[in-house]
Amino acid sequence: MTRFSLLLCCLLLSPVSHAAPANNYAQRDDVQAFIAAMQARHGMDAERLTALFEKTRPIASVLKAIAPPADPGIRSWKNYRQRFIEPRRIAAGLDFWRKHQATLAKAQALSGVPAEIIVAIIGIETFYGKHLGRYDSFAALATLAFDYPPRADLFRRELEALLLLAQDEGRAPDSYRGSYAGAIGLPQFLPSSIRAYAVDFDRNGRIDLVGSTADAIGSAANFLKEHGWEEGGPIALKVGVTEGNPRGTGGAASQPLITEGILPKRRPAEMAGFGVDIPDAAPDAPAALIDLVTPAAPMEYWLGYQNFYVITRYNRSSFYAMTVFQFAQTLKERRLGYTATSGSP
Repeated sequence: MTRFSLLLCCLLLSPVSHAAPANNYAQRDDVQAFIAAMQARHGMDAERLTALFEKTRPIASVLKAIAPPADPGIRSWKNYRQRFIEPRRIAAGLDFWRKHQATLAKAQALSGVPAEIIVAIIGIETFYGKHLGRYDSFAALATLAFDYPPRADLFRRELEALLLLAQDEGRAPDSYRGSYAGAIGLPQFLPSSIRAYAVDFDRNGRIDLVGSTADAIGSAANFLKEHGWEEGGPIALKVGVTEGNPRGTGGAASQPLITEGILPKRRPAEMAGFGVDIPDAAPDAPAALIDLVTPAAPMEYWLGYQNFYVITRYNRSSFYAMTVFQFAQTLKERRLGYTATSGSP
């Protein structure tokens, strides 16, 4: 018997193994429990879901992207701000506003959210559609739902929402593309937000946050409105804190206000009793004291009003909300300057 014939015989006589690879989601107990829950709650086809998970693999780059920094103590407001409020994004924002001014005006009229806030959010989220994300949304959410314990509950809810969204829209669940965290479209909505707040603003019979700029604009405005945006209300106002160490990083008197968090609770006059220097022009409405830290620089303090808090519902970060506010102000000022010079609306 030749060596080839012997090898072929051994192969034919050896038992065939059907063992699934270790990273096959469909073979995991927690995934099977999730599938059973989807079938029980929503009547979804368990065999189809199993087949979908069978071909889904965890994405290592998703876990790397969402992992907290090695040194979480290093945060810089100055560096964060400079990433977004810079010449290229400002120019792109002004161009986006010019191209879509009618749609933005309509969204503002219906929601009370200023056009510049909507333009700022879409610019920060995706650079006006340039950075939509290329991850398979189903695979990304599955990775986070089953391989990222710190936020597994959140991402299992979003994975459920994606399956329901796909069911609503008659699409395959693995046909969506977006960020590593599962956010989709120009305004980067998670699936649950798409189902709850996205609107068919161009009235073509379907919601499309990727291909329809009108839907993206209307949906971003609607999200803020539904989270309590106050039309014409203040957003933020810079203040000082008189008591503190020589570097201006605050003092014991103001610390209780910081500890209270970003939910507006106290009027400015009350905050003055905690060492906060309140400008005469400060709106008399509930606010929170916001601290923005930059290493080796004095702390910045701001009053964050209801609309500031609403922006943090979009992204739960004071850095993010302040960047939206300041980017919006920059765009508005530049646009007014351009309008005054050119005479165009």
